[in-house]
Amino acid sequence: MTRHIHTDPSAWEVLDTIYLHRRPWLTMRQDRVLLSSGQIIEDYYVQEYPPWVNVLAITEDRRAVLIRQYRHGIGKVYYELPAGVHDKPEESVLEAAKRELLEETGYSGGDWKLWMELSANPSLQNNITYTFLAEGVVPSGEQQLDDTEEITIHTVPLDELRNIALENGMIQALHVAPVLKYLMQFPVG
Repeated sequence: MTRHIHTDPSAWEVLDTIYLHRRPWLTMRQDRVLLSSGQIIEDYYVQEYPPWVNVLAITEDRRAVLIRQYRHGIGKVYYELPAGVHDKPEESVLEAAKRELLEETGYSGGDWKLWMELSANPSLQNNITYTFLAEGVVPSGEQQLDDTEEITIHTVPLDELRNIALENGMIQALHVAPVLKYLMQFPVG
């Protein structure tokens, strides 16, 4: 019997970085990197973003709080989790998630825990998405949307949440993954 000993690959050494574009919603850099093999990649592109936060919010009567909004990149409207950007240095990612839930839906409260850490594309993007599970949330105010946000709120039973996730009613992968994890741990119907 042959035994294989596996070691993780080494991190690349960044030899040089040039910022090609720096704006609040799009920062692109070009790195020159040295691999452990000695090979050099002259132009490796990375998009920089702040951390993102998502909330899988479940009400006291076991309904999921979802939103719907138009997404210009794909030109369509789908279900999503309440979500946003952790762009206030004085806030923790948990505080940012609680703020986003309240602003987008008017819901708050409940018991919160970190549910998943995900990367949209770890090859090309530098940020992590922190998804929180908030159970027992209650309506506590009105939406507090930014001028550019047009969001509708939907509370759906968990069996409908399952159908939304499985039948392409929600296509944002960073939102579907935590929903499926939840439904696997707490099956419905």
